[in-house]
Amino acid sequence: MQAFLIAGDSDEREVLTFVLRHAGLAVSPGTDLTRILTNWSELPADLILLAHDAAQPALEQVNAIRAVTEVPIIVVCEPPSEEQSLELLRAGADLVLARPAAPRLIAEYARVMLRRSGAVPAFMLPPLDLKEISLDPATRTVAVAGRDPCRLTQLEFRLLYVLMTNRNQVVPTEVIVERVWGYSGEGDRDLLRGLVSRLRHKIEPDPDKPLFIETISGIGYRFSLEPQ
Repeated sequence: MQAFLIAGDSDEREVLTFVLRHAGLAVSPGTDLTRILTNWSELPADLILLAHDAAQPALEQVNAIRAVTEVPIIVVCEPPSEEQSLELLRAGADLVLARPAAPRLIAEYARVMLRRSGAVPAFMLPPLDLKEISLDPATRTVAVAGRDPCRLTQLEFRLLYVLMTNRNQVVPTEVIVERVWGYSGEGDRDLLRGLVSRLRHKIEPDPDKPLFIETISGIGYRFSLEPQ
């Protein structure tokens, strides 16, 4: 699983990178939140840890993140007032920790948030290799025979993993929505239809004549390697 770490102080960035890696996450540390959010659709993550400094108000940063994604956000900052903590939580932060925050606590909070968000640590999932197509959970990439590997977004990965692990079976729409979006109520049929379309454009030789992902009208979807 992937985490973005935003920290202005290089020493703190180094420490927090180690902490998140110890929690089982691949970490991309940096200072430019705007660049990360601009490229989010192509390079998403499962969690954001924001180590706030004085360069930009934490509230503005949390608002900017929530305008793009609903992944868990941990904010580490100087001891905030009660009102400041409430503002950050209301804006969408999932956890506000005052410096100095214990490394073991940060690591455990990260694990808890990922578990509650419905994300499954990639290192716990086995790779799927069906010859014509293979899926690597560790890197969240899919490789179709004769083509270069392609990185998937978190939702695309969850969708393809559900379908491939139930290949040749019709998976009802409601089941897919629950497995992909969790119990948050954020997913629906229309969002799933759009997600299937985006995934087909990444893996199908001809998205208009899908080879792998078959739509079963009124029921759901089926993954198959047989010609449809």
